[in-house]
Amino acid sequence: MNELLLKYGCNPNQVPAKIFMEDGSDLPVEVLNGRPGYINFLDALNAYQLVKELKEATGLPAAASFKHVSPAGAAVACELSDTLKKVFFVDDLELSPIASAYAAARGADRMSSYGDFAALSDTCDEATAKILSREVSDGVIAPDYTPEALAILQKKRKGGYTVLKMDPSYVPEPIEWKNVYGITFEQGRNDLRIDAACLENIVTENKTLSEDAKTDLLIALITLKYTQSNSVCYVKNKMAIGIGAGQQSRIHCTRLAGNKADIWHLRAHDKVLSLPFKDTLSRAERDNTIDVYIGEECDDVLRDGAWQNYFTEKPAPLTREEKAEFLKTVTGVSVGSDAFFPFGDNIERVRKSGVSYVAQPGGSIRDDHVIDTCNRYGIAMAFTGIRLFHH
Repeated sequence: MNELLLKYGCNPNQVPAKIFMEDGSDLPVEVLNGRPGYINFLDALNAYQLVKELKEATGLPAAASFKHVSPAGAAVACELSDTLKKVFFVDDLELSPIASAYAAARGADRMSSYGDFAALSDTCDEATAKILSREVSDGVIAPDYTPEALAILQKKRKGGYTVLKMDPSYVPEPIEWKNVYGITFEQGRNDLRIDAACLENIVTENKTLSEDAKTDLLIALITLKYTQSNSVCYVKNKMAIGIGAGQQSRIHCTRLAGNKADIWHLRAHDKVLSLPFKDTLSRAERDNTIDVYIGEECDDVLRDGAWQNYFTEKPAPLTREEKAEFLKTVTGVSVGSDAFFPFGDNIERVRKSGVSYVAQPGGSIRDDHVIDTCNRYGIAMAFTGIRLFHH
């Protein structure tokens, strides 16, 4: 089949809509369940490219959680601590490598992952399907599915959950096109290979990049390759923990991603882990409540009595001082940027979130200032020489 009709385009008024192969060949993607839409396919195809490249770069199973053509999270297979399993709501499951990757990808920003499209580099197994089955998700794309996994997913959303099977051998044409306002754009596909060679030009006094740091920086850069620009990505222990996408200002991107990374860490605070949730709260409601509890709105909720909607008893607040003290212990975080940092203010912000390693293209007229700022804090920074804008 070389074309597939869709319900509508980005919005219900945008009809007709379809995907098709212009050369008449068969589509490399097969619908196993559900009725995917236009945005579903945009998310699925971008997300699949990301996890495919992560697998190629690291040799580890990879997963991504996409929303509106940018990743909310991405990760490769990793051993999750008991604390992280609890934070990610998977402490009751036996996790396979690909399941751990999706749990971590989803756990990067659980609020933004609400209603996500998931992508897997490897066969979707029963453990991964169980995670997907109980989260609010629009669909999944993978190279294959075990019979047990497919049976679980086909029951989700009253049988309407979107399940896509991607041909892993598919290689797209080297030239790509898109239409905007009736005008056709053409460019070479961004098939740039991102590997450890991109990290060899270390321009700071601290020139030490551990193997773990290199892996984390590669995850950051590959994630940025499929994130709407401007974009910045924080990574820790093989999982993205904060992604800032589509901001007009680089520093706003850095702040947005850094704030998400801080929230990711604070979810593991003892006070958060021991919140006395009502049993009636769904996972999504718990995620929203945790975000409020960690955020500036906490005092208002606890003072006004709204806590009774969420908790069996009134929890003690997580104070600003407690949050600052907890975040002081964070270190070893890696950060990537899809274009150069124009000012040292970006480094000032990332170091507040425990960043020890940076990868960015370089090329700003203020590179010396950015390098000096890194040197002040002992941060190791590599100039990759590659820009990763994605639109």
